[in-house]
Amino acid sequence: MFEAERSVAALENIHAKRAVVGLTIANDLPTPPTKLHRRILDGSQMLTSADNERLTRVGPGTPMGELMRRYWHPIAPAAELDANPLRTKEIRLLGEDLVLFRDRSGRLALLDRFCSHRRVNLATGMVEQDGIRCPYHGWKFGIDGTCIEQPFERTTTGNDAFAAKCGIAGYPVQELAGLVWAYLGPAPAPLLPRWAPLVWDEAVRDISIAELPCNWLQCQENSLDPVHTEWLHTNYPNYMRRITDMGEETRFEGLGPTAGKRHLKIRFYDFEHGMAKARMVEGDTGEEEDWTVGHPVLFPHILVTGCQFAYTMQFRVPIDDTHTNHISLYIFPTAPGTRAPEQKSVSYRYVPLKDELGNWIVDYSFNQDYMAWVEQGEIAQRDQEKLGTSDVGIIRYRRLLLNQLDALERGEEPMNVFRDPALNECVDFPRERIKHRMLTRPIYKPGPGEVTGIAGEYGWSSDTHLIEAALATWDTIPEHARPPRAAEPASPVVEPVANV
Repeated sequence: MFEAERSVAALENIHAKRAVVGLTIANDLPTPPTKLHRRILDGSQMLTSADNERLTRVGPGTPMGELMRRYWHPIAPAAELDANPLRTKEIRLLGEDLVLFRDRSGRLALLDRFCSHRRVNLATGMVEQDGIRCPYHGWKFGIDGTCIEQPFERTTTGNDAFAAKCGIAGYPVQELAGLVWAYLGPAPAPLLPRWAPLVWDEAVRDISIAELPCNWLQCQENSLDPVHTEWLHTNYPNYMRRITDMGEETRFEGLGPTAGKRHLKIRFYDFEHGMAKARMVEGDTGEEEDWTVGHPVLFPHILVTGCQFAYTMQFRVPIDDTHTNHISLYIFPTAPGTRAPEQKSVSYRYVPLKDELGNWIVDYSFNQDYMAWVEQGEIAQRDQEKLGTSDVGIIRYRRLLLNQLDALERGEEPMNVFRDPALNECVDFPRERIKHRMLTRPIYKPGPGEVTGIAGEYGWSSDTHLIEAALATWDTIPEHARPPRAAEPASPVVEPVANV
């Protein structure tokens, strides 16, 4: 059985067994309002300033910093490190300055960025067979941070006794799905989660990275906010097109007939690995997977979007209190029973936030998100918010974060920390296979006369040809085959979103 087929079978089992303990909010709110609605609208669900500090500060010794250090985080594309002749890359993660390198024997390492001698940046160092050597005086460090050579000190003393006192911090690193992952927490390190889309054999992948000058939490809270899509990703970009004379509103009918429609109901439910959000929009019957399944948020900072043709795992990785690496891993699984084209390494790119004039790039859904998150300020002032009924998912997610902080402070292990290899072989979760009723397989990069592609943010993958080849495998299944050219819509449509 192919990996995709095994995953579908496992997913059907998840759907059958999960307990939906969710909450539904409709646009046509009951009158008089329920107790829940009153609690939201009277302001009692707002976060206090103290709790905001507790959830947003990520440095060593802070509550959220300690929680985040119980998890593995993606920190760099493996291909980027390998393309650098120095074999090094500066990393800042959870407020710590580090250096990532691959030694000449092929082993990855993540160390404190600065030599313990005179504090020279080791990203400028000489990578050797068994470690990295500082260029200033030749002190050498192994992949665990141990100081293994001090040339002049050895010459003058005849031994390495002083070296034993001069090590620097070293952290576990692993490679999976084209990304390098790091763990900064206490030993023993848990297993690196093998989420299903990370380990599918028959898939093409692509990585994009955007460095955002804002706190991680305002990025992640977006994942529990279904209603923003019809405004930020539909009305706002079309407004921008009108006022800047960019021509008629772009049609995105290629993403499905209900994409971008007005919300009627939203729903949230818990599952083993996090929360899921679901929506009903105009034209839905309630039988769509947008409502019955929705898309998941994997605790603590992952959102998974997409459908059977293409999924995106979005990681909101805290650089420090006021900066976030938004890492998007695009996964394009081939149709069941087909093989993916060979991909020697996973392609990557960095996504700009603004154009050459300093204006926000807002032609793509993820870029629209980036604008909104950054414009909330470096750290959103949640004690100043006026939350409404569209914010139920955000309130629920904040409670989950606070509960997990409390559990950690009691000495308990937080959720999604994996230690049993048998349970970590391929960790699946509820996810939509058909989204916005989209049965026809999409395209990635549109050509003349073709409908909008499914790229979520500015730019295109250098492996576009491989992505298109993976999508084309769905043409072997007639109901999913893409028409040769886009049909003209029967009536005007609004622009929907890939990131919903």
